[in-house]
Amino acid sequence: MTCASAPPSAPPRLRDLAELVRAPAAFTVPGDVLAGAAATGGRPDRSTAALAASSVCLYWAGMALNDWADRDLDAVERPERPIPSGRVTAPVALGTAAALTAVALGLAAAAEGRRALTVAVPLAATVWGYDLWAKSRPAGPVVMAAARGLDVLLGAGAGRLRPALPAAATVAGHTLAVTALSRAEVTGAEPGLPRLTLAATGAVAAATALRARPARHGTTRRRRLTVAGGLAVYGATAGRAQAHAVADPSPANVRRAVGAGILGLIPLQAALTAGAGAVRSALPLAAAFPLARALSRRVSPT
Repeated sequence: MTCASAPPSAPPRLRDLAELVRAPAAFTVPGDVLAGAAATGGRPDRSTAALAASSVCLYWAGMALNDWADRDLDAVERPERPIPSGRVTAPVALGTAAALTAVALGLAAAAEGRRALTVAVPLAATVWGYDLWAKSRPAGPVVMAAARGLDVLLGAGAGRLRPALPAAATVAGHTLAVTALSRAEVTGAEPGLPRLTLAATGAVAAATALRARPARHGTTRRRRLTVAGGLAVYGATAGRAQAHAVADPSPANVRRAVGAGILGLIPLQAALTAGAGAVRSALPLAAAFPLARALSRRVSPT
């Protein structure tokens, strides 16, 4: 089956491209890089900014490629999406994904040369592998989780990966649960699935809080408050929506829980970053959360 909609005669509007790549969800991406950088004890600099931009481009590439790969399925299940509705053509979506991937790798190389590419290239391959092969298979959530974990390691920098592994595992665990739940967005879920997702959210929050405990040098009050605040917002955002999905696992509630899980990454990243001692880096993430939530009401992050 193929999409029957005729291609538009004019180039796609910026709003249609923003919907294609789920532009507001990009707010959930730079925090991966910041959490990875914080875990190694580094301070944000121009290289960190370039790596964060590279990460955003890869995320957008993955979203465009996702819609290209799902264009026939979306024609049946989500005809309002940009490709089946005819607002963006399939070749434009594929070209957007390829161009954004090239830009992402270029930014990573400009930031830290070949060292960054040792993580950025596998990350890009994982993104493309998920959309073109793994997404419809049992391994799909694991592959998506691996992509998010690699995104954290991108911020750590090649050769400094070990200190960032716990943060990468935390983000990957959250992503694994949300991705598994996203498979029930159209059909609705059995109550057991959102229960597992909710339990995973609690485990992720607990692990983040425990990891932020003082070690040899103590923990400042501001650091403790930032971690606690980030985790509180994380629980109120992701956990509350998942609890609603447990009570009523309808497609609408599952979609809300998935969207909340995506946005919930921002306060989680802020807590991880602050827990590693980089409170100043965590504060912009906290400030970005209300903006991301507001924009998500205009353009869905799922």
